Amino acid sequence: MDASTLVDYAKSLDCIHCGLCLQTCPTFRLTGAEASSPRGRIHLMRAVAEARLEPNADFAEEMEFCLLCRHCESVCPAGVQFGAMMEHTRGHIAEAVPRSALARVLRWLGFRAVLPHRLALRAFGSLLRLGQVTGGLRLAARFLGPRGRGLSDLPAVPPLSARRLLPARTPAAGAPRGQALLLEGCVMPELFARVNRATVRSLARLGFDVRVPAGLTCCGSLHAHNGDLAGARVLARRMLEACEPFGDAPMVVNSAGCGAHMKELHHLFEAGDPWRARAERFAQRVRDYSEVVAPLLEEHPPLALPAGTVPLPATWDDPCHLCHGQGVRAEPRRVLARLGGLALVPLEQSESCCGSAGIYSLLRPEDSRAVFELRRAAFEASGARTLITANPGCQLQWESGLRRAHSDARVVHLAELVDRALGQG
Repeated sequence: MDASTLVDYAKSLDCIHCGLCLQTCPTFRLTGAEASSPRGRIHLMRAVAEARLEPNADFAEEMEFCLLCRHCESVCPAGVQFGAMMEHTRGHIAEAVPRSALARVLRWLGFRAVLPHRLALRAFGSLLRLGQVTGGLRLAARFLGPRGRGLSDLPAVPPLSARRLLPARTPAAGAPRGQALLLEGCVMPELFARVNRATVRSLARLGFDVRVPAGLTCCGSLHAHNGDLAGARVLARRMLEACEPFGDAPMVVNSAGCGAHMKELHHLFEAGDPWRARAERFAQRVRDYSEVVAPLLEEHPPLALPAGTVPLPATWDDPCHLCHGQGVRAEPRRVLARLGGLALVPLEQSESCCGSAGIYSLLRPEDSRAVFELRRAAFEASGARTLITANPGCQLQWESGLRRAHSDARVVHLAELVDRALGQG
C-alpha cells in the first residue's frame, strides 16, 4: 500500500520533539520506551510516511498499545492533534498489516452486528448476565487467556427490569427552558441505565423537555478509536438524521468519550463533503452534562445531598476525554461545589488515564490493569471513600479495579449526585 495514506504526514510535522508529552503518557510511564510515547509514535509514523520504516507487525503493535487518552494534547505547546493522527493510522493499518481471520470476525460482530443495534445489545447484555449468574462466564474466561480475565472483571450486569430504556419524551418538571436531547448510548442502557435515568430526571427538574431521538444507539466513538472509520461514518450519518429534526436543541451527553467524538464528528468527512458541514453544525449543539447543569445549579436555591447518599469523603476523577478531549475541567467542579453535604478531597494527577480507554480494557486487560494500579494508589492515598466520574468506561474500570483490590469504596456518576440533590429539594 501507499504509506502516505497510512499516516497523516502533514499533522506529524507539527511535532517539535520537545518531550513535554512523555511523562503524561501512561504507556511511556509503564515501559520507559521512547517508541511507546506520543513523540516516539509520531517519529514512527513519520518514518513510515518517508519510507524509512516498513509498516510491519511491530509498528501496528505500537499503534494499538496507545490508550488514545489525549493527555499529551493538553501539554503540547505545538498543538499536535495526536488523537486525530492515531485514528487516521488505525483506520488504515489493516491494509498494511492484515488482521487474523478470527480478529476480523470478532471486529465485525462487535462493531457491525452488536454496537449499532439495540436488540443485539439487549441480547448481548442478557447473555453476559446469564454467564455471570450461572458462573459460565468465569469458567469460559479461564480458556480465553488475558482477554478472558477482562470479561470476568466486568461488574454485574443488572437484570432486564433495571435496564429499561428511556421514554422518548420526559416533560419538564421545573420552569420550562425548552428541549434538550439525550444520547442514550450503547453501553449505558445495559450497564448504567440508572445513570441515564438520573440524567433525565435531573434535566427535567431543571426545566428541560428531554427527548431521546428514535433509532439512535451508538455514536461511533468506539469504531473511530479502533480503526473502523467506515462504520463510524455510517453511525455519524444516522445520528445527524435523527437529531436534525429537533432544530437547535442541545444534545446532552453523559459519556465523556461519546461527547468528545460528537464534538469532532466533522473530522470523519472530507472537506467539500456535504455531511461535513452538517456535522459541524451538529457539533455546536453537543454539550457535556456538566456544561449544561453547572450554570443552572448556580442560579438554583442551595441544594443538599441526603445524609448517607455516598460514603465520605469523595473525590473527583477527570475522564480523559472530558478534560483532554473536550477541555471541560471547571464545570464538573462547579457542579460539585453546589451540592451541600458533599465533603471533597483532591485526587493526585486526577487528569491521568485510569486505563479504561473504551474497549482497551477488554482488548489489552493486562496493560489496562497496570495503568489502573497507578490511579488506584493515588485514590487510596487521597483517603476518599467515593470516586465521582462522568464516563461509563471510567466507571466500569474503577468499579472493577476496586473490587479486585477488595475495596468497599463507591463509584458514582456526577448525574446521580445531582439527581439525588434535586430530588431531595
